Amino acid sequence: MKISESIIAPKGFAATGAHVGIKKQKKDLSLILSKYPCEAAACYTTNTVKAAPVEWDMSITNSKKKVYGIVTNSGNANACTGPRGKDDTQKMAEAFAQSAGCAADEILVCSTGVIGVYMPTDIVTQGITQTFKNLGETENDFTLAAEAIMTTDTFMKTASAQISINGTEVNLLGMAKGSGMIHPNMATMLSYIITDCAITKTALDFAVKEAVNDTFNMITVDADTSTNDTLLVLANGAAGNECITGKNGAYEIFKEAIFEICKKLATDIAKDGEGATKLMEVTVLGALTLCDARKIAKSVASSNLFKAALFGADANWGRVLCAMGYSGGKFDPAKVDVTIENEKGSVKLCENGEPVQFSEEAATQVLSENKVCIQISLNQGNLSATAWGCDLTYDYVKINGDYRS
Repeated sequence: MKISESIIAPKGFAATGAHVGIKKQKKDLSLILSKYPCEAAACYTTNTVKAAPVEWDMSITNSKKKVYGIVTNSGNANACTGPRGKDDTQKMAEAFAQSAGCAADEILVCSTGVIGVYMPTDIVTQGITQTFKNLGETENDFTLAAEAIMTTDTFMKTASAQISINGTEVNLLGMAKGSGMIHPNMATMLSYIITDCAITKTALDFAVKEAVNDTFNMITVDADTSTNDTLLVLANGAAGNECITGKNGAYEIFKEAIFEICKKLATDIAKDGEGATKLMEVTVLGALTLCDARKIAKSVASSNLFKAALFGADANWGRVLCAMGYSGGKFDPAKVDVTIENEKGSVKLCENGEPVQFSEEAATQVLSENKVCIQISLNQGNLSATAWGCDLTYDYVKINGDYRS
């Protein structure tokens, strides 16, 4: 399935984004609205400390209520803000709902930015009312919405897909933000997928949860799981396809599209890790169980020591085995092979858990590219998993040392 970075808007949706005054200059308010009620599926942070908007959205999506839109502010996470934070979230939903002509609990709310700071509510609610007038259905309108959810991101993250469901064209559009505080499960990210597919909430929930396990739950930047992680998927049925009600052929086509969009957005987030210069892809092969493969892959991608070695283009494969050893995944160290590879070539660093002779020059060439694949063969079973991360650089500390400045 071909995934496009260009924006293809699903039928019945409008969007926009603007600067309303939370940030000094950059866009900080994003609106997405459907003409028709949407089935909504979601996944949220596993952090015990959940931001007020996460709790608001959870209550709505868990209730199986249909929704019409998403309002997002960036620059303020509205987390650790007590009762006032909950009131501010509701006021954001009410401001959008009043303009849209729906109920407040038919609007989902997301926030991202600094934790532990009260929301400038009047600025935000007035901004929602004013920005609502600019909602549109063009590529530029959705670009504005995607740009407005960014914080320390260095590039906009979008992905589109067109599929056929029993002869009817169905469109999907995803957008995401995420760069720091990224760690499974879920990441410090906001991600939205909107589609004009007709699908039941039960089927949509299944598709989203299956996709998340091997995409967003397999990325890491800095081992910090955020208070605001949210993935929202809205389906308004405007395509007019025969409604997907169960796990049939149409469901499998739709699920693949959701998976590929999630994978594209997730890897973009890993690639755009704060201060990062390289995307790391860790694939574990030959595991006895899928759980073992996932644990080992995520552990290696999360290792600060190995991430630092990747930054320095140092083929220090001992750090890979070290991270595997504390992952909690089961394997026999005496059967492990480790290889690094990309377009510059392939270099085996370890075989049967022992060193092999390899060209340091060739390894440095592979490790110096902006994408490095680490292949770990356990040689014990037939299950596999892939995780994504990035290198750890000086700039990560610089970015987070003055984040509030």
